[in-house]
Amino acid sequence: MHQSLLEIVSEHIESPVAPDDTVRPVLTLDQGRRIADTTGASLRKVERTALAAGALPERYMRNSRSYSVADQIRLCDARVAVIGLGGLGGAVVEILARAGVGALVLMDGDRFEAHNLNRQLFSDEAQLGQSKATVAARRVSVVNSTVQVTARAEYINDRNAAERIAGCQLVIDCLDNIEARFVVARAARQTAIPMVSAAVAGSTAHVTTIFPDDPGLEAIHGPYHALKDAKGAETVLGNLPQTVTMAAAMECSEALKVLTGRTDRLLRNKLWIMDLSDNTFEVLSLV
Repeated sequence: MHQSLLEIVSEHIESPVAPDDTVRPVLTLDQGRRIADTTGASLRKVERTALAAGALPERYMRNSRSYSVADQIRLCDARVAVIGLGGLGGAVVEILARAGVGALVLMDGDRFEAHNLNRQLFSDEAQLGQSKATVAARRVSVVNSTVQVTARAEYINDRNAAERIAGCQLVIDCLDNIEARFVVARAARQTAIPMVSAAVAGSTAHVTTIFPDDPGLEAIHGPYHALKDAKGAETVLGNLPQTVTMAAAMECSEALKVLTGRTDRLLRNKLWIMDLSDNTFEVLSLV
């Protein structure tokens, strides 16, 4: 009798002792790969089937104290757009892929240059001159091959923005200039998609989460028409690796809260500000 994929996966679920001494049903990565090889199903489908059976894919065992199987299913079924794949974007993509976000739209028209090496996670000396979008997609494929990646080696603009983020549950702004940031915000509002936004300059950074009906970036920067062609503070203060990485982690924290339904804990209508030069952190109300 022909077995369903669910039946096959269920037969291979184990209950090992986790690092925290608890016992949970788990599908190991080796077993998942064997099932994929023998059935012809993708590893993504195999791991999603394990989740449906109440078991965690082994790669997510260390998530389990914070995220339930139901949370992991929400992440697996989510589609997120990351706009800008430099310092912020590279770290954001790495974290989301490891956390288990199932589909990523990665967008950046730039290529790696030597001055990116101080902070951009996906840049190294061998990648100089290569497309940031292509390199990011390649990185995701080796970190978590179950993630579906759409890589777009192009810059965001008012003509393509709404189409590129359509179908996503969330868009993450990892851009380095104010004008492009407003482009993403307009598209997110038009398509009714929440947005997480961050900006970095020197040892300082801020992060906020914006829903379509919120005041949005105007509450931080003022009206767009007064800011056209404005340069961000990073052009003067530079970009430090520790600041970029911490801001990216905060963006991902917000993103994962949105995707798992923890919306009462968000930086919505709030601005989280940090300055690592004197270790100060503050949350301001935007309404």
